[in-house]
Amino acid sequence: MQYQSTRDKNLKASSAQAVLNGLAPDGGLYTMPSFDEARFDYREVLDLDTFAMSAKILSKLLTDFSEEEMAKLVREGYAGKFETDHLTPTVSVGEDYILELFRGPTSAFKDVALSMLPRLMTAAKEKCGFTDEILILTATSGDTGKAAMEGFCNVPGTKIIVFYPYGGVSAVQQAQMATQAGENVCVCAVRGNFDDAQTGVKNIFAAVGREKLLEGKGVSLSSANSINIGRLAPQVVYYYRAYADLVQAGRIRAGDKVDFVVPTGNFGDILAGYFAKEMGLPVGKLVCASNANNVLTDFLRTGRYDRQRPFYKTVSPSMDILVSSNLERLLYLLSGDDKLVAGLMKSLSEKGAYEVPADMLAKLHELFWAGCCDDAGAKAAIGKVWKDDHYLCDTHTAVAWDVAQQYKQANPEHNAVVVLSTASPYKFPAAVLEGIGEQDRGDEFDVMEQLRDVTGVPVPKNLADLRSRAVRHRDVIGQDEMLDYVLRKAVQPRW
Repeated sequence: MQYQSTRDKNLKASSAQAVLNGLAPDGGLYTMPSFDEARFDYREVLDLDTFAMSAKILSKLLTDFSEEEMAKLVREGYAGKFETDHLTPTVSVGEDYILELFRGPTSAFKDVALSMLPRLMTAAKEKCGFTDEILILTATSGDTGKAAMEGFCNVPGTKIIVFYPYGGVSAVQQAQMATQAGENVCVCAVRGNFDDAQTGVKNIFAAVGREKLLEGKGVSLSSANSINIGRLAPQVVYYYRAYADLVQAGRIRAGDKVDFVVPTGNFGDILAGYFAKEMGLPVGKLVCASNANNVLTDFLRTGRYDRQRPFYKTVSPSMDILVSSNLERLLYLLSGDDKLVAGLMKSLSEKGAYEVPADMLAKLHELFWAGCCDDAGAKAAIGKVWKDDHYLCDTHTAVAWDVAQQYKQANPEHNAVVVLSTASPYKFPAAVLEGIGEQDRGDEFDVMEQLRDVTGVPVPKNLADLRSRAVRHRDVIGQDEMLDYVLRKAVQPRW
Protein backbone atom coordinates (compact mmCIF):
# COMPACT_ATOMS: atom_id res chain seq x y z
CA MET A 1 0.00 0.00 0.00
CA GLN A 2 1.34 3.42 -0.99
CA TYR A 3 0.56 6.36 1.24
CA GLN A 4 -0.20 9.78 -0.23
CA SER A 5 0.06 13.34 1.00
CA THR A 6 -3.32 14.86 1.81
CA ARG A 7 -2.29 17.98 -0.13
CA ASP A 8 -0.70 16.35 -3.18
CA LYS A 9 -1.59 12.75 -4.02
CA ASN A 10 1.48 12.52 -6.26
CA LEU A 11 3.73 12.71 -3.17
CA LYS A 12 3.79 9.03 -2.23
CA ALA A 13 5.62 6.91 0.33
CA SER A 14 5.64 3.34 1.51
CA SER A 15 4.23 2.75 4.98
CA ALA A 16 7.78 2.42 6.37
CA GLN A 17 8.82 5.68 4.73
CA ALA A 18 5.69 7.42 6.01
CA VAL A 19 6.50 6.32 9.57
CA LEU A 20 10.05 7.64 9.23
CA ASN A 21 9.08 10.94 7.63
CA GLY A 22 6.17 11.73 9.92
CA LEU A 23 5.01 14.63 7.79
CA ALA A 24 4.85 14.80 3.99
CA PRO A 25 7.29 17.22 2.27
CA ASP A 26 4.50 19.65 1.37
CA GLY A 27 3.24 19.85 4.95
CA GLY A 28 0.41 17.41 4.31
CA LEU A 29 -0.30 14.25 6.26
CA TYR A 30 0.34 10.78 4.90
CA THR A 31 -2.74 8.64 4.47
CA MET A 32 -3.92 5.74 2.36
CA PRO A 33 -6.01 6.62 -0.71
CA SER A 34 -8.73 4.20 0.45
CA PHE A 35 -9.31 1.32 2.84
CA ASP A 36 -9.68 -1.31 0.12
CA GLU A 37 -6.45 -3.10 1.04
CA ALA A 38 -7.01 -2.78 4.80
CA ARG A 39 -10.52 -4.24 5.03
CA PHE A 40 -10.98 -7.68 6.56
CA ASP A 41 -13.62 -9.72 8.41
CA TYR A 42 -13.58 -8.35 11.96
CA ARG A 43 -14.73 -11.75 13.26
CA GLU A 44 -11.21 -13.03 12.57
CA VAL A 45 -9.89 -11.11 15.60
CA LEU A 46 -12.73 -11.42 18.12
CA ASP A 47 -11.16 -14.40 19.89
CA LEU A 48 -7.54 -13.25 19.69
CA ASP A 49 -5.52 -11.88 22.59
CA THR A 50 -4.55 -8.22 22.35
CA PHE A 51 -1.03 -8.90 21.06
CA ALA A 52 -2.23 -11.11 18.21
CA MET A 53 -5.08 -8.70 17.46
CA SER A 54 -2.62 -5.81 17.27
CA ALA A 55 -0.28 -7.67 14.92
CA LYS A 56 -3.15 -8.53 12.56
CA ILE A 57 -4.60 -5.01 12.41
CA LEU A 58 -1.29 -3.14 12.24
CA SER A 59 0.01 -5.31 9.40
CA LYS A 60 -3.15 -4.41 7.45
CA LEU A 61 -2.43 -0.69 7.89
CA LEU A 62 1.38 -0.73 7.63
CA THR A 63 1.83 -3.19 4.80
CA ASP A 64 5.64 -3.09 4.69
CA PHE A 65 5.50 -5.25 7.81
CA SER A 66 4.23 -8.82 7.71
CA GLU A 67 1.96 -10.11 10.45
CA GLU A 68 4.89 -12.16 11.78
CA GLU A 69 7.21 -9.13 11.83
CA MET A 70 4.54 -7.04 13.49
CA ALA A 71 3.94 -9.71 16.16
CA LYS A 72 7.58 -9.39 17.23
CA LEU A 73 7.36 -5.58 17.36
CA VAL A 74 4.13 -5.77 19.37
CA ARG A 75 5.73 -8.02 21.98
CA GLU A 76 8.73 -5.70 22.24
CA GLY A 77 6.48 -2.65 22.55
CA TYR A 78 3.97 -3.90 25.08
CA ALA A 79 5.08 -6.94 27.05
CA GLY A 80 5.42 -6.19 30.76
CA LYS A 81 4.77 -2.44 30.40
CA PHE A 82 1.03 -2.27 31.08
CA GLU A 83 -0.93 -3.34 34.15
CA THR A 84 -2.15 -6.28 32.09
CA ASP A 85 -1.31 -7.74 28.66
CA HIS A 86 -4.96 -7.09 27.83
CA LEU A 87 -3.73 -3.43 27.68
CA THR A 88 -7.10 -1.65 27.50
CA PRO A 89 -9.91 -3.20 29.56
CA THR A 90 -13.57 -2.32 28.99
CA VAL A 91 -15.62 -1.92 32.18
CA SER A 92 -19.34 -1.56 32.74
CA VAL A 93 -20.38 1.74 34.35
CA GLY A 94 -24.10 2.35 34.76
CA GLU A 95 -25.90 1.70 31.47
CA ASP A 96 -22.74 2.25 29.43
CA TYR A 97 -19.15 1.10 29.14
CA ILE A 98 -15.80 2.78 29.69
CA LEU A 99 -12.76 1.77 27.66
CA GLU A 100 -9.80 2.30 30.02
CA LEU A 101 -6.85 3.50 27.98
CA PHE A 102 -4.72 4.64 30.89
CA ARG A 103 -3.28 1.39 32.21
CA GLY A 104 0.15 1.97 30.65
CA PRO A 105 3.46 3.31 31.95
CA THR A 106 2.45 7.01 31.97
CA SER A 107 -1.27 6.61 32.83
CA ALA A 108 -2.53 8.08 29.54
CA PHE A 109 -4.02 6.69 26.35
CA LYS A 110 -0.96 7.83 24.39
CA ASP A 111 0.96 4.88 25.88
CA VAL A 112 -0.81 2.48 23.52
CA ALA A 113 0.60 4.17 20.43
CA LEU A 114 3.85 5.52 21.82
CA SER A 115 4.99 2.17 23.14
CA MET A 116 4.85 0.95 19.55
CA LEU A 117 6.10 3.93 17.55
CA PRO A 118 9.82 3.62 18.54
CA ARG A 119 9.78 -0.06 17.50
CA LEU A 120 8.07 0.80 14.22
CA MET A 121 10.61 3.54 13.50
CA THR A 122 13.59 1.32 14.29
CA ALA A 123 12.24 -1.42 12.03
CA ALA A 124 11.39 1.10 9.30
CA LYS A 125 14.95 2.47 9.38
CA GLU A 126 16.28 -1.02 8.72
CA LYS A 127 13.80 -1.67 5.90
CA CYS A 128 14.60 1.63 4.21
CA GLY A 129 18.38 1.45 4.73
CA PHE A 130 18.16 4.71 6.65
CA THR A 131 21.33 5.64 8.55
CA ASP A 132 20.63 9.17 9.86
CA GLU A 133 19.85 9.70 13.52
CA ILE A 134 16.14 10.48 13.85
CA LEU A 135 15.24 13.60 15.83
CA ILE A 136 11.61 13.41 16.97
CA LEU A 137 9.84 16.76 17.35
CA THR A 138 6.55 16.73 19.21
CA ALA A 139 4.11 19.30 20.54
CA THR A 140 2.01 18.18 23.46
CA SER A 141 -1.05 19.43 25.28
CA GLY A 142 -0.05 17.27 28.22
CA ASP A 143 -0.03 13.51 27.73
CA THR A 144 1.81 12.94 24.45
CA GLY A 145 5.02 14.47 25.81
CA LYS A 146 5.60 12.10 28.69
CA ALA A 147 4.41 9.04 26.76
CA ALA A 148 6.67 9.90 23.82
CA MET A 149 9.72 10.49 26.00
CA GLU A 150 9.06 7.27 27.87
CA GLY A 151 8.72 5.35 24.62
CA PHE A 152 11.84 6.78 22.98
CA CYS A 153 14.00 6.94 26.12
CA ASN A 154 17.49 5.64 25.22
CA VAL A 155 16.27 4.03 21.98
CA PRO A 156 19.42 3.83 19.80
CA GLY A 157 19.56 6.12 16.80
CA THR A 158 16.89 8.50 18.08
CA LYS A 159 16.51 11.74 20.00
CA ILE A 160 13.30 13.47 21.02
CA ILE A 161 12.40 17.08 21.81
CA VAL A 162 8.98 17.76 23.32
CA PHE A 163 7.42 21.23 23.37
CA TYR A 164 4.50 22.04 25.66
CA PRO A 165 2.56 25.27 26.39
CA TYR A 166 4.03 27.08 29.39
CA GLY A 167 1.40 27.01 32.14
CA GLY A 168 -0.94 25.03 29.89
CA VAL A 169 -0.64 21.53 31.37
CA SER A 170 -1.48 20.16 34.79
CA ALA A 171 1.15 20.20 37.54
CA VAL A 172 1.28 16.40 37.41
CA GLN A 173 1.75 16.36 33.63
CA GLN A 174 4.52 18.97 33.89
CA ALA A 175 6.27 17.02 36.64
CA GLN A 176 6.09 13.84 34.57
CA MET A 177 7.89 15.56 31.70
CA ALA A 178 10.34 17.66 33.71
CA THR A 179 11.65 14.62 35.60
CA GLN A 180 12.01 12.30 32.59
CA ALA A 181 15.37 10.51 32.54
CA GLY A 182 17.32 9.53 29.43
CA GLU A 183 20.27 10.94 27.52
CA ASN A 184 18.29 11.36 24.31
CA VAL A 185 15.21 13.16 25.67
CA CYS A 186 14.52 16.87 26.07
CA VAL A 187 11.43 18.88 26.99
CA CYS A 188 10.96 22.62 26.64
CA ALA A 189 8.08 24.93 27.55
CA VAL A 190 6.85 27.41 24.91
CA ARG A 191 5.25 30.71 25.88
CA GLY A 192 1.76 30.48 24.40
CA ASN A 193 -0.87 27.76 24.01
CA PHE A 194 -0.75 24.30 22.44
CA ASP A 195 -1.63 25.63 19.00
CA ASP A 196 1.40 27.92 19.18
CA ALA A 197 3.65 24.98 20.04
CA GLN A 198 2.12 22.76 17.35
CA THR A 199 2.36 25.48 14.70
CA GLY A 200 5.98 26.06 15.72
CA VAL A 201 6.79 22.38 15.19
CA LYS A 202 5.12 22.37 11.76
CA ASN A 203 7.05 25.50 10.80
CA ILE A 204 10.32 23.82 11.82
CA PHE A 205 9.58 20.85 9.58
CA ALA A 206 8.80 23.21 6.71
CA ALA A 207 11.91 25.37 7.23
CA VAL A 208 14.28 22.42 7.61
CA GLY A 209 12.86 20.77 4.49
CA ARG A 210 12.80 23.96 2.42
CA GLU A 211 16.22 25.26 3.41
CA LYS A 212 17.92 21.89 4.01
CA LEU A 213 19.10 23.12 7.40
CA LEU A 214 20.18 19.68 8.60
CA GLU A 215 21.64 18.41 5.33
CA GLY A 216 24.95 16.64 5.84
CA LYS A 217 24.61 16.62 9.63
CA GLY A 218 23.45 13.00 9.90
CA VAL A 219 20.12 14.00 11.45
CA SER A 220 16.60 13.76 10.04
CA LEU A 221 13.36 15.01 11.58
CA SER A 222 10.25 13.00 12.33
CA SER A 223 7.21 13.33 14.57
CA ALA A 224 5.57 11.40 17.41
CA ASN A 225 2.31 13.35 17.20
CA SER A 226 -0.66 11.62 15.64
CA ILE A 227 0.20 13.39 12.39
CA ASN A 228 2.58 10.39 12.08
CA ILE A 229 0.67 7.41 10.70
CA GLY A 230 2.83 5.12 12.88
CA ARG A 231 1.40 6.87 15.93
CA LEU A 232 -2.19 6.76 14.70
CA ALA A 233 -2.33 3.12 13.54
CA PRO A 234 -1.94 1.44 16.98
CA GLN A 235 -4.89 3.47 18.27
CA VAL A 236 -7.18 1.64 15.84
CA VAL A 237 -6.64 -1.60 17.75
CA TYR A 238 -8.43 -0.65 20.95
CA TYR A 239 -11.71 -0.10 19.12
CA TYR A 240 -11.52 -3.74 18.07
CA ARG A 241 -10.45 -4.70 21.59
CA ALA A 242 -13.49 -2.99 23.13
CA TYR A 243 -15.83 -4.55 20.60
CA ALA A 244 -14.40 -8.03 21.22
CA ASP A 245 -14.66 -7.54 24.99
CA LEU A 246 -18.37 -6.70 24.70
CA VAL A 247 -19.01 -9.73 22.48
CA GLN A 248 -17.10 -12.06 24.79
CA ALA A 249 -18.98 -10.72 27.83
CA GLY A 250 -22.33 -11.31 26.11
CA ARG A 251 -23.16 -7.59 26.15
CA ILE A 252 -23.62 -7.50 22.37
CA ARG A 253 -23.75 -10.02 19.57
CA ALA A 254 -21.21 -10.10 16.75
CA GLY A 255 -22.55 -7.77 14.08
CA ASP A 256 -24.27 -5.37 16.47
CA LYS A 257 -23.14 -1.79 16.09
CA VAL A 258 -21.44 0.10 18.92
CA ASP A 259 -21.33 3.89 19.39
CA PHE A 260 -18.04 5.32 20.65
CA VAL A 261 -17.78 8.64 22.51
CA VAL A 262 -14.33 10.18 22.32
CA PRO A 263 -12.92 13.20 24.21
CA THR A 264 -11.31 15.01 21.31
CA GLY A 265 -8.59 17.61 20.82
CA ASN A 266 -6.28 16.95 17.87
CA PHE A 267 -8.77 14.52 16.26
CA GLY A 268 -6.37 11.56 16.22
CA ASP A 269 -8.18 9.31 18.70
CA ILE A 270 -11.57 9.63 17.06
CA LEU A 271 -10.02 9.34 13.60
CA ALA A 272 -8.66 5.93 14.67
CA GLY A 273 -12.29 4.95 15.29
CA TYR A 274 -13.16 6.03 11.75
CA PHE A 275 -10.30 3.86 10.48
CA ALA A 276 -11.71 0.89 12.40
CA LYS A 277 -15.16 1.50 10.92
CA GLU A 278 -13.80 1.71 7.38
CA MET A 279 -11.77 -1.47 7.93
CA GLY A 280 -15.00 -3.33 8.69
CA LEU A 281 -15.66 -3.07 12.43
CA PRO A 282 -19.40 -2.55 13.17
CA VAL A 283 -19.05 0.98 14.50
CA GLY A 284 -22.24 3.04 14.74
CA LYS A 285 -21.83 6.72 15.51
CA LEU A 286 -18.52 8.29 16.44
CA VAL A 287 -19.40 10.94 19.01
CA CYS A 288 -16.96 13.83 19.24
CA ALA A 289 -16.82 15.34 22.74
CA SER A 290 -15.24 18.80 23.12
CA ASN A 291 -14.65 21.00 26.15
CA ALA A 292 -15.18 24.79 26.12
CA ASN A 293 -12.77 24.96 23.16
CA ASN A 294 -15.56 23.56 21.01
CA VAL A 295 -14.25 24.27 17.53
CA LEU A 296 -14.79 20.62 16.49
CA THR A 297 -18.37 20.54 17.79
CA ASP A 298 -19.22 23.59 15.73
CA PHE A 299 -17.46 22.19 12.67
CA LEU A 300 -19.16 18.80 12.76
CA ARG A 301 -22.54 20.48 13.15
CA THR A 302 -22.14 23.27 10.57
CA GLY A 303 -19.27 22.36 8.22
CA ARG A 304 -17.43 25.59 9.05
CA TYR A 305 -14.11 25.35 10.87
CA ASP A 306 -13.22 28.63 12.58
CA ARG A 307 -10.25 28.88 14.94
CA GLN A 308 -10.85 32.61 15.42
CA ARG A 309 -12.44 32.37 18.83
CA PRO A 310 -11.44 32.75 22.47
CA PHE A 311 -9.00 30.16 23.79
CA TYR A 312 -9.90 28.72 27.18
CA LYS A 313 -7.62 27.03 29.68
CA THR A 314 -9.76 24.26 31.14
CA VAL A 315 -9.57 21.39 33.63
CA SER A 316 -9.25 19.08 30.60
CA PRO A 317 -6.06 20.63 29.15
CA SER A 318 -5.28 17.86 26.64
CA MET A 319 -8.35 19.09 24.73
CA ASP A 320 -7.41 22.77 24.84
CA ILE A 321 -6.80 22.90 21.10
CA LEU A 322 -8.20 25.10 18.33
CA VAL A 323 -6.33 23.62 15.35
CA SER A 324 -7.03 19.89 15.12
CA SER A 325 -4.37 18.59 12.77
CA ASN A 326 -5.73 15.11 12.13
CA LEU A 327 -8.97 16.46 10.75
CA GLU A 328 -7.03 17.00 7.52
CA ARG A 329 -6.80 13.24 6.99
CA LEU A 330 -10.56 12.87 7.35
CA LEU A 331 -11.23 15.64 4.82
CA TYR A 332 -9.01 13.88 2.30
CA LEU A 333 -10.48 10.42 2.90
CA LEU A 334 -14.03 11.73 2.52
CA SER A 335 -13.32 13.74 -0.62
CA GLY A 336 -10.33 12.08 -2.33
CA ASP A 337 -9.55 15.61 -3.49
CA ASP A 338 -6.03 16.77 -2.61
CA LYS A 339 -6.52 20.16 -4.23
CA LEU A 340 -9.63 20.79 -2.14
CA VAL A 341 -7.80 19.83 1.06
CA ALA A 342 -4.76 21.95 0.18
CA GLY A 343 -7.08 24.90 -0.39
CA LEU A 344 -8.91 24.37 2.90
CA MET A 345 -5.63 24.17 4.83
CA LYS A 346 -4.37 27.32 3.08
CA SER A 347 -7.56 29.12 4.05
CA LEU A 348 -7.18 27.96 7.67
CA SER A 349 -3.59 29.21 7.75
CA GLU A 350 -4.24 32.56 6.08
CA LYS A 351 -7.81 33.39 7.12
CA GLY A 352 -8.27 31.25 10.24
CA ALA A 353 -11.30 29.45 8.86
CA TYR A 354 -12.71 27.28 6.08
CA GLU A 355 -16.03 25.73 5.08
CA VAL A 356 -16.50 22.32 3.50
CA PRO A 357 -18.90 21.60 0.60
CA ALA A 358 -22.45 20.50 1.36
CA ASP A 359 -21.89 16.91 0.21
CA MET A 360 -18.99 16.52 2.65
CA LEU A 361 -21.06 17.96 5.49
CA ALA A 362 -23.73 15.35 4.74
CA LYS A 363 -21.10 12.59 5.03
CA LEU A 364 -19.87 14.05 8.33
CA HIS A 365 -23.41 13.98 9.72
CA GLU A 366 -23.75 10.30 8.73
CA LEU A 367 -20.56 9.38 10.57
CA PHE A 368 -20.35 11.72 13.55
CA TRP A 369 -22.36 13.33 16.30
CA ALA A 370 -20.87 16.16 18.34
CA GLY A 371 -21.40 17.82 21.69
CA CYS A 372 -19.46 19.89 24.21
CA CYS A 373 -19.16 20.25 27.96
CA ASP A 374 -17.60 23.06 30.01
CA ASP A 375 -15.63 22.76 33.26
CA ALA A 376 -18.73 22.94 35.46
CA GLY A 377 -20.36 20.15 33.48
CA ALA A 378 -17.22 18.00 33.64
CA LYS A 379 -16.93 18.36 37.42
CA ALA A 380 -20.63 17.58 37.80
CA ALA A 381 -20.18 14.45 35.69
CA ILE A 382 -17.24 13.32 37.85
CA GLY A 383 -19.43 13.71 40.94
CA LYS A 384 -22.45 11.94 39.45
CA VAL A 385 -20.49 8.94 38.15
CA TRP A 386 -18.75 8.59 41.50
CA LYS A 387 -22.01 8.88 43.46
CA ASP A 388 -24.08 6.63 41.20
CA ASP A 389 -21.54 4.01 40.17
CA HIS A 390 -18.55 4.47 42.46
CA TYR A 391 -16.32 4.95 39.42
CA LEU A 392 -13.63 7.65 39.49
CA CYS A 393 -12.92 9.29 36.15
CA ASP A 394 -10.63 12.06 35.02
CA THR A 395 -11.69 15.41 33.60
CA HIS A 396 -11.41 14.38 29.91
CA THR A 397 -13.41 11.21 30.45
CA ALA A 398 -15.98 13.33 32.30
CA VAL A 399 -16.39 15.59 29.26
CA ALA A 400 -17.01 12.51 27.14
CA TRP A 401 -19.40 11.02 29.72
CA ASP A 402 -21.48 14.22 29.79
CA VAL A 403 -21.60 14.36 25.98
CA ALA A 404 -22.57 10.67 25.92
CA GLN A 405 -25.65 11.51 27.99
CA GLN A 406 -26.45 14.37 25.59
CA TYR A 407 -26.12 11.98 22.67
CA LYS A 408 -28.36 9.31 24.21
CA GLN A 409 -31.04 11.85 25.04
CA ALA A 410 -31.01 13.17 21.48
CA ASN A 411 -30.87 9.65 19.98
CA PRO A 412 -33.10 7.30 21.99
CA GLU A 413 -32.47 4.46 19.49
CA HIS A 414 -28.72 4.51 20.08
CA ASN A 415 -26.50 1.43 20.10
CA ALA A 416 -24.41 0.22 23.03
CA VAL A 417 -22.29 3.20 24.12
CA VAL A 418 -18.56 2.99 24.90
CA VAL A 419 -16.86 6.06 26.38
CA LEU A 420 -13.11 6.28 25.85
CA SER A 421 -11.26 7.11 29.08
CA THR A 422 -8.00 8.75 28.15
CA ALA A 423 -6.19 9.40 31.45
CA SER A 424 -5.98 8.44 35.09
CA PRO A 425 -7.94 10.73 37.44
CA TYR A 426 -4.68 11.19 39.35
CA LYS A 427 -3.25 13.27 36.53
CA PHE A 428 -5.82 15.98 37.36
CA PRO A 429 -6.43 15.39 41.08
CA ALA A 430 -7.58 18.86 42.15
CA ALA A 431 -10.40 19.06 39.63
CA VAL A 432 -11.42 15.45 40.28
CA LEU A 433 -11.46 16.03 44.04
CA GLU A 434 -13.62 19.11 43.57
CA GLY A 435 -15.91 17.07 41.33
CA ILE A 436 -16.65 14.57 44.10
CA GLY A 437 -17.41 17.40 46.51
CA GLU A 438 -14.18 17.62 48.50
CA GLN A 439 -12.05 20.69 49.22
CA ASP A 440 -8.44 20.30 48.12
CA ARG A 441 -5.59 21.02 50.53
CA GLY A 442 -1.98 21.69 49.52
CA ASP A 443 -0.28 21.26 46.15
CA GLU A 444 -1.31 18.71 43.52
CA PHE A 445 0.85 16.01 45.06
CA ASP A 446 -0.82 16.48 48.43
CA VAL A 447 -4.14 16.40 46.62
CA MET A 448 -3.25 13.08 44.97
CA GLU A 449 -2.85 11.56 48.42
CA GLN A 450 -6.04 13.22 49.60
CA LEU A 451 -7.97 11.84 46.64
CA ARG A 452 -6.64 8.36 47.39
CA ASP A 453 -7.61 8.63 51.03
CA VAL A 454 -11.13 9.83 50.23
CA THR A 455 -11.90 7.32 47.46
CA GLY A 456 -9.73 4.29 48.18
CA VAL A 457 -8.70 4.24 44.51
CA PRO A 458 -4.95 3.50 44.35
CA VAL A 459 -2.51 6.01 42.83
CA PRO A 460 -0.74 4.55 39.78
CA LYS A 461 2.81 3.61 40.67
CA ASN A 462 4.34 5.87 38.00
CA LEU A 463 2.63 8.91 39.56
CA ALA A 464 2.99 8.07 43.25
CA ASP A 465 6.70 8.98 43.48
CA LEU A 466 6.72 12.04 41.20
CA ARG A 467 7.34 14.49 44.02
CA SER A 468 10.65 12.86 44.92
CA ARG A 469 12.09 12.75 41.40
CA ALA A 470 14.76 15.27 40.41
CA VAL A 471 13.78 17.96 37.87
CA ARG A 472 16.00 17.60 34.77
CA HIS A 473 14.32 19.92 32.23
CA ARG A 474 13.69 23.62 32.89
CA ASP A 475 13.92 25.37 29.48
CA VAL A 476 11.30 28.00 28.57
CA ILE A 477 11.39 29.79 25.19
CA GLY A 478 9.21 31.84 22.85
CA GLN A 479 7.63 30.40 19.71
CA ASP A 480 10.07 32.40 17.56
CA GLU A 481 13.00 30.67 19.29
CA MET A 482 11.91 27.10 18.56
CA LEU A 483 13.79 26.63 15.28
CA ASP A 484 17.12 27.83 16.67
CA TYR A 485 16.58 25.66 19.74
CA VAL A 486 16.10 22.56 17.59
CA LEU A 487 19.05 23.29 15.30
CA ARG A 488 21.31 23.78 18.31
CA LYS A 489 20.12 20.63 20.05
CA ALA A 490 20.26 18.53 16.87
CA VAL A 491 24.05 18.60 16.65
CA GLN A 492 24.78 18.07 20.33
CA PRO A 493 25.91 14.47 20.92
CA ARG A 494 24.45 14.27 24.43
CA TRP A 495 21.80 16.24 26.29
